[in-house]
Amino acid sequence: MGTTFIIRPIDSADNTAVAHIIRTVMTEFGAVGKGFSIEDPEVDAMFESYNQPRSLYLVVTDGETVLGCGGIAPLKGGDDDTCELKKMYFLPKMRGRGAGMALMAQLESAAQTFRFKVIYLETLDRMEQANILYKKSGFIGLNGPMGNTGHTSCGLFYAKNI
Repeated sequence: MGTTFIIRPIDSADNTAVAHIIRTVMTEFGAVGKGFSIEDPEVDAMFESYNQPRSLYLVVTDGETVLGCGGIAPLKGGDDDTCELKKMYFLPKMRGRGAGMALMAQLESAAQTFRFKVIYLETLDRMEQANILYKKSGFIGLNGPMGNTGHTSCGLFYAKNI
């Protein structure tokens, strides 16, 4: 399998595939139950949830198949300068192909266009590859959460000034 992939905005036809990716990856890492994003109502309607001002959700495809996804939106309970990197997940066959860095770069560019100054994210320590990606992308670990995401079961918090 090569490194070719396409990153594009989510379409309503992608909702089912994206929900599958989110649920598959969250389950893979034991992030199931109360306090995890797998429980968010938006999981089944990502196109509609991110079709909002200052929000963008992208999918990563290998041909016609959606294999990864991620987005940004204003941080719930945060200030106007802060967005959250949300629901960025890749199925195993897309990992290690550079898609994470490419997706991150596009989302950071969009955040700047939307005039955010900070990107915030929450994750788990057991998502080791994701944590490496965040650190390589310039995110700095925080002592605690920002905003009010409702994801009380996440244990790692990062932010990046842009």
